[in-house]
Order: sequence, then C-alpha cells, then structure tokens
Amino acid sequence: MVYVALLRGINVGGKNKIGMIPLKDTFLRLGLESVLTYINSGNVVFVDGHQTKDMLEKKLRQEIYREYDLDIPVLIRSLNDFESLMETLPTDWKNDDTMKCDVLFLESGLDEAAVLKKLTVKPGIDKALPATGAIIWSVERRNVTRSSLTKIIGTGLYKKMTVRNVNTARKLYEMMKSI
Repeated sequence: MVYVALLRGINVGGKNKIGMIPLKDTFLRLGLESVLTYINSGNVVFVDGHQTKDMLEKKLRQEIYREYDLDIPVLIRSLNDFESLMETLPTDWKNDDTMKCDVLFLESGLDEAAVLKKLTVKPGIDKALPATGAIIWSVERRNVTRSSLTKIIGTGLYKKMTVRNVNTARKLYEMMKSI
C-alpha cells in the first residue's frame, strides 16, 4: 500500500531539524520501499504492504526519537485517504496570492465533524470542510488577519494536527499516485 508520513513540526523556525536525506535513510532502514521526500517539512511518501497505519505511526515515531532524539508526532495517510481528500477539496481552492488554503491533518482517532465544531469559522471570512482525517480551510488573502484559523495555534487541538498548504497536499497526492 502507498502511504505518506506527515511529520509534525520539523524544520520550523530552526527547531527540530532533520535532513531529508537522513530521514529517507531511516525509512529505508525500517524496510519501507520506494521512499520519496518532498520539501523540507517532513513529507515522506513510501510503500509498505505489511503494517497498519497505527503500527507505522508508532514505529516511525519511536525510530525518529531513537535516531534524532526528537519526539515528533507522525501522521500516516494512505493513497485511499488522499483520494477521498482530493474528492472533497474544491478545485478552485488554492494557495496563492489571492487565497490561503490549508489542510489540517488530524491525529488518528479525532473525528473531523467534532473538531470542526470546536473551530470558529467566521461567516464571510473563513470556509472549512471536513474530509477524511482532515479539515480543509480557506480564506482570501486579504482576510487572513481576520481569519479565526490563527487562533488555534498553540492550543491543545493544534498539537493534535499537522498542517500542509493545499499545493503541498496536491503534490503529495501526485507523488503517491506515481509510485
């Protein structure tokens, strides 16, 4: 099965540094196949036919702690998860100079609808959609400072997710399909 590992909070603001080449080597040493990394923010596409997503999350988190002395949450998504995400994601939602659009990937066990209820979505400013294991959030660039999305940073809920912009999510999906 094709997966992507989304590592939370690495290489952000000079903290939790992990190089992508050593990270790729870590995945290969664990017996994962067709390993590809994308940009320096902890996105690793790979193939594994033996383990569940939960097993992979635990194993990778433990190995990253062992090798890099960093306790980094690892969220695993399958190609099927990404196909569902792409079906939900409006094609005109983008991350560019007119719109900011992010995918908030939720830790395993969190219910998208319940999380969405905890978030403040400002009518006329924010748009948010639940997706499998994620919330998709968009706001026009001119309204970013008025958006409530920034208010979740630092909260307990924020610590149970990892965020990728929609361009990155789409690129990861293309990489997953190409394997």
